[in-house]
Amino acid sequence: MGRKEEMAAAAQKLMGHQQDVRNLGIVAHIDHGKTTLSDNLIAAAGLINKELAGKQQFMDFEDQEQERGITINAANISLVPTVHGKQYLINLIDTPGHVDFGGEVIRAMRAVDGIILVVDSVEGVMPQTETVIRQALRENVKPTLFINKVDRLINELQVDEAEMQKRFVKTITQVNNLIRKNAPAGREETWQVNPGNGSVCFGSAYNHWAVSVTSMARTGINFKQVYDLMKTDKQKELSAKSPLEDTIFEMVVKHLPNPTEAQKYRTPVIWTGEQESEIGKSMVACNQTGPVAMMVTDVSVDPHAGDIATGRVYSGTLKKGVKVKLVGSQKEAQINRVGVYMGPEFVEVESIPAGSIGAIVGLREAYSGQTVSELEMREFESFKTNVEPVITVSIEAKQTKDLPKLIEVIRQLTKEDPNLRASINQTTGEHLLSGMGELHLEINQYRIEKTHGVGITVSPPIVVYHETITGTSPELEGKSPNKHNKLLMMVEPIPAEIQNKLIENKVQGKVKMKDKEWIEKFQNAGIDIDESKKVWAIENYNLLVDGTKGIQALHEIRELVIQGFQEAMHGGPLAKEEVHGVKVTLMDAKLHEDAIHRGPSQIIPVVSRTIFACMLSAKAVLQEPKQLLTITTPEEYMGAVSKELQQRRVQITEIKNEGDQVIIIGLAPVKELIGFSQAIRGAAQGRVIWTAEYHGYEILPPELQRKTVEEVRKRKGMDAEVKPYHFFLE
Repeated sequence: MGRKEEMAAAAQKLMGHQQDVRNLGIVAHIDHGKTTLSDNLIAAAGLINKELAGKQQFMDFEDQEQERGITINAANISLVPTVHGKQYLINLIDTPGHVDFGGEVIRAMRAVDGIILVVDSVEGVMPQTETVIRQALRENVKPTLFINKVDRLINELQVDEAEMQKRFVKTITQVNNLIRKNAPAGREETWQVNPGNGSVCFGSAYNHWAVSVTSMARTGINFKQVYDLMKTDKQKELSAKSPLEDTIFEMVVKHLPNPTEAQKYRTPVIWTGEQESEIGKSMVACNQTGPVAMMVTDVSVDPHAGDIATGRVYSGTLKKGVKVKLVGSQKEAQINRVGVYMGPEFVEVESIPAGSIGAIVGLREAYSGQTVSELEMREFESFKTNVEPVITVSIEAKQTKDLPKLIEVIRQLTKEDPNLRASINQTTGEHLLSGMGELHLEINQYRIEKTHGVGITVSPPIVVYHETITGTSPELEGKSPNKHNKLLMMVEPIPAEIQNKLIENKVQGKVKMKDKEWIEKFQNAGIDIDESKKVWAIENYNLLVDGTKGIQALHEIRELVIQGFQEAMHGGPLAKEEVHGVKVTLMDAKLHEDAIHRGPSQIIPVVSRTIFACMLSAKAVLQEPKQLLTITTPEEYMGAVSKELQQRRVQITEIKNEGDQVIIIGLAPVKELIGFSQAIRGAAQGRVIWTAEYHGYEILPPELQRKTVEEVRKRKGMDAEVKPYHFFLE
């Protein structure tokens, strides 16, 4: 039996002792040291050589991760360390720091109960640090803090002991302010990180040491000794006296909750079903003998085993042979094998009980975010994010014979990564891949060509725009193609606060008539009670409202009106881009008395065309995606960097100095960031660090509207000119 199999067997024994289990994620801004920290903890478990910890990047097992020096995939491992003479099971997820792979972090947060937030002692709290801590707190996940790369303060900034402590206090204060603003109600103070109680550690993952107030009391080392050993470059001695893993595991065991504690307060947040039901009570109690309830947080495709679904088990016990329902897709499956991940490898075990993270072979149709259960139950809440793909490339197989394989590979990639979207351009037959940024798409192009061996040609990146309106339309009447049916409609913008609430609460789909649950959702979003009862559907967070009174046979065309509305919302009148932020109201209808004259071919076109006419008369505009850009550059390159930003329509919001470095923060249009990486490195002779974070959509400047609409229409093979609104009513 190899070391991994031994570790899996030890993990299996401890899974039943829930008070000794901890599920945690390691999160941070890019390059702050997450994977190096993971390496150290894995080395302590004997899975890799301790000397290679920090260099081996055990959890970065995809070749691109090693080449680029970044984490792309959230990777799981189950460790069994001994803390104060007692064994614990620690299910660890190492997550990416690059914003293009933020979806991996969001999904990992659903599986864990606590995080170690890693912050570089020199760079401090960065934009992605703020993002990951918000993501964790939104999922009711408790934080601890590790201030890493402490040796940089001496080697690079030459700070004295007092200045070092000041910098620590500044970082801790910033983190605690974020916790206070974003923590679940009632936990704003109790979840603060505090050096005094050991929920904050300081150290160098690369040099294998860490200290905390608790560990210093245990080892007898004081802060002055730590400073002196660093100053005299005796970090090996420091590592021998206070090994990183001892300090970190001590913090994790003492300050992060076990699953029985965590599921009491997490279950009502991530599952809004009936808490007093059998499954509800079982999840709150983390009952290992109850019915199975699991949420899939990741799907990977193994060449030998097929689809492997990984996730958190909230109730019951996963075992070979158990039949489960894939809730939401009305399918059933049988579990073939269960196991745990040891970095890149799936290691089979007998069972995975509630409170642990496990992997299942046999769920062929499972996808990330799916609920797997033995009983019919309400699905878990979807992942709490409003981030969406902002950039698209067109992909074609170089050889026609590879087309079936390309389709299969794209299906596999979108299953593994829900933030990657695929569609087919109906006009040209090209495959369109949409992702979170240039790097996200580059990584997936590499996977198609190198990992799966399909030669492809790729178009230059295209930005994903949205269409919306800036005013309210008059009531306009549209006629069906046979002229026997007339619909009177109008459109108006949805107020921003209501729009944000709908997005936040993931309100989407057709509304069942008189469904109290839907009505409640709309009221919670700020829609008044009368209108809440009249909403027929919500698509892309646009509303379809019935404003008619007493029309015979209206219920017979309800489904067709919804279908016409959905089609219009997926491709607006300006450039066939998705529509957002629009409320469509059906004001009146004159319908032919014979049902044969009001079928799909009559009603669907009149609905979508009348909506388009209304949108154009309500001043339809394009919205462009924006990213929050953070650039760190030496002072001497400030002028060159600023010039580059001005040329790319970047709206600078903040400039601050950190030593001899300048940090520039601004809002940048995604279109202008295509090719930005090389340009900015050239401007600052390679001495620049930059990150971009999704910031939502804003209306394109007026002077660029017409030009951009024409560009998009030409690209899609449409006439350059937008047809006038009355064209759609004829």
